[in-house]
Amino acid sequence: MPIEKNVSLKAYNTFGLPAQAETLVRVTSEADVRRVVDHPQLGRAPKFILGGGSNVVLTRDVTATVLKIEIKGLRVVEVRHNAVIIEAGAGETWHDTVAWTLEQGYPGLENLALIPGTVGAAPVQNIGAYGVELKDRFESLDAVDLVTGRTVTLSREMCHFGYRDSVFKQALAGKSVITRVRFRLPRPWLAELSYLELDRKRHDSGIGNPGPQQVFDWVCEIRRAKLPDPAVIGNVGSFFKNPVVTEEQCRDIIGRDPEIVHYPMPDGTVKLAAGWLIDACGWKGKSIGGAGVYEKQALVLVNRGSASGGEVVTLARAIQESVYGRFGIRLEPEPVVV
Repeated sequence: MPIEKNVSLKAYNTFGLPAQAETLVRVTSEADVRRVVDHPQLGRAPKFILGGGSNVVLTRDVTATVLKIEIKGLRVVEVRHNAVIIEAGAGETWHDTVAWTLEQGYPGLENLALIPGTVGAAPVQNIGAYGVELKDRFESLDAVDLVTGRTVTLSREMCHFGYRDSVFKQALAGKSVITRVRFRLPRPWLAELSYLELDRKRHDSGIGNPGPQQVFDWVCEIRRAKLPDPAVIGNVGSFFKNPVVTEEQCRDIIGRDPEIVHYPMPDGTVKLAAGWLIDACGWKGKSIGGAGVYEKQALVLVNRGSASGGEVVTLARAIQESVYGRFGIRLEPEPVVV
């Protein structure tokens, strides 16, 4: 278990923000986590868990010990009559994992294609896109307690999944390391095409009953058309959560802005499109320093090449104030600001 000192994190966060890790440990197994816990110095030091760096805004150097999660492995755990259970190491790239499941003939994750990051970060954020959230395909996960070094298995109920939220952003934040995640892929497979853009793809293509690979390809096409590749333009994907309001609040906003994009939810609340709110406030294409709002999708903040974490935060706060001033709605960032 090599312990590295003064490591640049610029290549380890998809925003490409400059920051140094005072101490970095590459975790390739559960045993590595236990070695950190038992280490005379590292065991007592604060920890910062880093996966693919796709959900973090680094505003400073990191003095906590950075645990860079690089646990690999993909396997079929069990084939049941109504589901297939797949297990993936927390360090596996999420998109590659989705593609692998399709190659094995086990669909169910295709709506979540091209989401940046690693498998271990997916349950933390309860990632979601195009009508599917991680919790809809989740079976269980293994995590190592950073105090005791013991491995625990958490069920879906124990993870307390919410909208871009989980127990790992609340009670267990910084207290455990996810090492392996298992997914429950339903059988028989049914295409999830309720999302407007996917339904439009089906209509325009004339393909009435698309297969899982076709849905995967459509999702990739949609995402590539409006979201920048982090390898080309630094970003963390959607920067703000879509706000959820009451029906009464929504009616009030519609009365003033009839064109607002909104989605009624099963519980009677209404989800508003944060990108539309930001665009309506005139932010698309604007910049503060090296940080900017993507020209094709106002929900995405980008690094125009020389941004600092401070500039990203300044831009985000200015957008929040602007949206609140016009709509009375407070936007909540998705990424963790460090």
